[in-house]
Amino acid sequence: MIITIVAIIALLITAGYTLYRERSRSGLFLSLALLLTALLELFDLLALTAGSDAIYWKWFALLAESLLPSIWILCSLTFARQTGPWKIGHRLQGVVGFTLLFCLLPFVFPLSSFFYAPDFPAERLLFLGNIGYFYYLGIMASLIFALVHFEATLANASPESLNKIKFEVIGLGTILAVLVFYFSQALLYRSLNMNYLTLRSFLYLVAIALIAYSLVFRRGNVHIQVSRQAAFKSVVLIAVGIYLVMLGLLGEGMQYFNVSFQRTVTISFAFLVGIVLLILLLSERFRREVKVALHKNFYQHKHDYRTQWLRFTEQLATSRSGEELLQRILAAYCDIFGISGAALFIFEKNRGGYCMTAGHEFKIIDEVISPDNTLVKFMKERAWVVSTKDENPEIMEQNVRFFAENNISFVIPIFSGEQVEGFIVLGSVITKDEIYIYEDYDLMKTIARQASQAILHQRISEQLSQAREIEAIGNVAAFVAHDLKNLVSNLSLIVENAGRYIQNPDFQQDMLLSLGNTVVKMQRLIGRLKNLGERDHYNLQPVNLLGLADKTAKMVSGAPITVSGTPETVLVDENEMQNVIMNLIMNAIEASAPNAPVSVEVGSAGIPYICVRDRGCGMTANFIRSELFKPFKTTKKKGLGIGLYQCRQTVESYGGRIEVSSEDGKGSTFTIWFGAHGESGAVVRPDTV
Repeated sequence: MIITIVAIIALLITAGYTLYRERSRSGLFLSLALLLTALLELFDLLALTAGSDAIYWKWFALLAESLLPSIWILCSLTFARQTGPWKIGHRLQGVVGFTLLFCLLPFVFPLSSFFYAPDFPAERLLFLGNIGYFYYLGIMASLIFALVHFEATLANASPESLNKIKFEVIGLGTILAVLVFYFSQALLYRSLNMNYLTLRSFLYLVAIALIAYSLVFRRGNVHIQVSRQAAFKSVVLIAVGIYLVMLGLLGEGMQYFNVSFQRTVTISFAFLVGIVLLILLLSERFRREVKVALHKNFYQHKHDYRTQWLRFTEQLATSRSGEELLQRILAAYCDIFGISGAALFIFEKNRGGYCMTAGHEFKIIDEVISPDNTLVKFMKERAWVVSTKDENPEIMEQNVRFFAENNISFVIPIFSGEQVEGFIVLGSVITKDEIYIYEDYDLMKTIARQASQAILHQRISEQLSQAREIEAIGNVAAFVAHDLKNLVSNLSLIVENAGRYIQNPDFQQDMLLSLGNTVVKMQRLIGRLKNLGERDHYNLQPVNLLGLADKTAKMVSGAPITVSGTPETVLVDENEMQNVIMNLIMNAIEASAPNAPVSVEVGSAGIPYICVRDRGCGMTANFIRSELFKPFKTTKKKGLGIGLYQCRQTVESYGGRIEVSSEDGKGSTFTIWFGAHGESGAVVRPDTV
């Protein structure tokens, strides 16, 4: 009884937490399924302990059982599935509609039609009638149907998604398997054996532990994709066969040695062994070990190129965003070659090297790989995969620390024409003794070629999207012009009436109020629209950066700004550069606490620079890489997200660049580096002024 009470409480808590954490259609049905299972346990417990009211509570248990098919099928159809409009076929709609009919049966037929129990609850058996037999047959078939859909979700999950949901699916599958076992025993012996209540409750606790672990520590956004391994499926069948033979030998052994255990203990052991076996079969390391063993002993070729190519192409084609595309490329490498993590490095002109753009189960690397690095030169010359286990002093001498600190096993180049557009680094291998041969390297290169085209298309798509957004500014300006026209009309009315009513005190108050409101509205509109577009021409002239920074800082009142450094003269448009400095200073002030210091430094390290520092909220590395300088991307509630985009456009038009160094919660540093001598924004020597 205590185990049952604990199981009921655990089911209710998990149902509530699921609904709290996942306020979605999937979370709702999962929560309802767990809640309904808890209610069934509660009603059965009350039926066994209520004495003369046992049959009364058993009717409520019968009602809860009638809801199991529809709720669990809906749960299996929505769990970990893609969001958006929910569309199922006519057959599934018919199945769900049919299972809803079970809810009517307890109201249509008397309880005696389902079962009769002359000695219940003293004798914990309820003998099934004809209606009850077919009733539980339909319920068991429906639960098996739901179990099949959970298995389909698991089979079609990507490696990343599988790692997140496998314990939750095993837990849910355990609950369904227990119910199927309970109802199958009822059909086999034509009686409901309520002695199984403790067994059910114990296994529910095991299932809830798996579900809770997945929800709290592993669950995240899940994307379903086709994943098939025919050889591995045969291994699963062999493992299940061994499992069944083991149970048979166990039963025969107990009879031979006259060892007797309670039936519930034996069944509990069987379920627990099955759960452990299923967890083992879903282990990434175990699956990789099996694949390696199969390839070594049974297959002439290590990879099924047709299967791998079709699966990878489908994954790329079904990606819904650029970020998801990169994740699927890296996940494919990890899945195919048995790697624990991967990262993508792409050349970024603004930072002058190859920077980590995306990672899959891989720590963030802030290091910038120079185009002059021996690793990049080797890949450009040889167009081949680099293995860190190979003896190559030319590469290892400069990159041994980079490889060791990040546990890198392979580096695969990504080409755009003859240029190395980027490269993919693969982390540590899952199976340490796995041998990688030329087939692996060929497949790595082939996937990289396909990935390079997909990345190029994704970049072009982003550029087109940005161009459309910038073009949309013209449409926005038309609406704002309409608002400005209304404000000007208001001013015209004031001017017209001023000649007649200027001496009226009430008119004077209304006029001042109207003028003030109009000015505020116009300033807001103008502030949002000022300098939205790029300037085609600049008025280039020698400008003292230190003097310009000091003059700009003095324009900002109410904030402690310090300006220091050495006078450096460059060839820029003074007004545009002042706007850039002002934008960086205002961003620093807005990111900092009131009266927090902001510093501006001017100096030279071979080429002139302006550095703006603050001790504000800072930014995450992911935001800097993916969002910072993109138009219409901002963390400000009232910002347009075009300030830093325009700053970078202006600085790059002078041949310069902006570097960013930031740590979340500790502040940011923006450094403007100007172009080399002879370019726009170049250093102006005293003898040339």
